[in-house]
Amino acid sequence: MNQLDALKQYTTVVADTGDFLQLAQFQPQDATTNPSLILKSVQKPEYAPLLRDTVTRYGAAPLDEVVDRLLVRFGCEILSIVPGRVSTEVDARLSFDTDATLARARRLVALYRAEGVDTERRLLIKIAATWEGIEAARVLEQEGIHTNLTLLFSFCQAVACGQAGVRLISPFVGRIYDWYKKQAGASWDESAQAGANDPGVQSVARIFRHYKRHGIATEVMGASFRNVGQITALAGCDLLTISPELLAQLAASSAPLPRALDAEAASALDLPPVRYDEPGFRLALNDDAMATEKLAEGIRAFCADAVKLEHLLQAH
Repeated sequence: MNQLDALKQYTTVVADTGDFLQLAQFQPQDATTNPSLILKSVQKPEYAPLLRDTVTRYGAAPLDEVVDRLLVRFGCEILSIVPGRVSTEVDARLSFDTDATLARARRLVALYRAEGVDTERRLLIKIAATWEGIEAARVLEQEGIHTNLTLLFSFCQAVACGQAGVRLISPFVGRIYDWYKKQAGASWDESAQAGANDPGVQSVARIFRHYKRHGIATEVMGASFRNVGQITALAGCDLLTISPELLAQLAASSAPLPRALDAEAASALDLPPVRYDEPGFRLALNDDAMATEKLAEGIRAFCADAVKLEHLLQAH
C-alpha cells in the first residue's frame, strides 16, 4: 500500500487545485480552489476553450459576475470528477464586508443551483476567516449554505469559527511554517522542527484536539503544505487538502504511515473550553504576530490575483 492509500484510511483526502484535468489519477473525495489556483489554471492552453466560452456567453454581464461564472464553470468540471464537494471562494476584496460577502456567496450558490448542483451536499463557500467573514458564515450556515473558512492561522480564528457553526475550516500549515522559519533565520533547525514539531502541524493539532474534546462539529482540514512530512504528521485529521505534486509524492512512497491524530483520544483530554466575543477575538488575533501578518498577506495576495483574473477576462 502506498502512502496516499494509507492516508485515506484515516483522513479524507482533498485535492488542492484548479487544474481539474489532474484530479482523476489521485481519486480525491473533494477538491478546493482559490483565486491563485484558478488564475494559474486558466492561463494554461488546455483551459483556453473554457475561458473563451465563458466570455462569449457572459461577457456582456458585469465583470464580477463573469468572474463568478468562470469559478462556477471550473467548480462544475471538478464536481464531474470528484464524488464529494468543491470549495469556491468569495472575492477576497470583500473580506471585511459581511453584507457584501453574503451577497456574493448567495450568488455563487444560485449559479451552482442553476447548473443542477446539489449545493447543500456538494458545495462549500470559501471565505477568509476575518471577524466579518466568520459572521457572514454564521448567517450562511443558518440558511443551509455550507462554508469553508480559509486563511486560518490562529487558535482564536478556529474557536470563533466553531462558535459560528461553520462546516469546515482550512488552517494553513505551510504558511505558518514559512513565517517561523523566516523569523528564525540562520538558527532554524529543519530536522528539529519537522514532523510533530513543525509549528504549522502543531497549530492544526491543537485545533483538532480542542474541537474533538468539546464536541465541536466543524471539520478540520489542514491546508497549504510544503512537504510530505507535514502531511504524514497530521494523518488522522478530518481532511487534508493537498497539491497534485505532493499527492504524487505520497502515491510514489510505500513508507509506513501511522495515525498521528486520534479523535477519540482527543475527546478525553483535559482542555478548558474557550470562547471569544468580537473584542476578545480582535485582541487575540492582534497578539499573534504570525497570524496577523499571514492573514493580511494572504488577503493581499488573493486580492491581487482576483484583479489579474479580471484583467485576463477583459483581455478576452
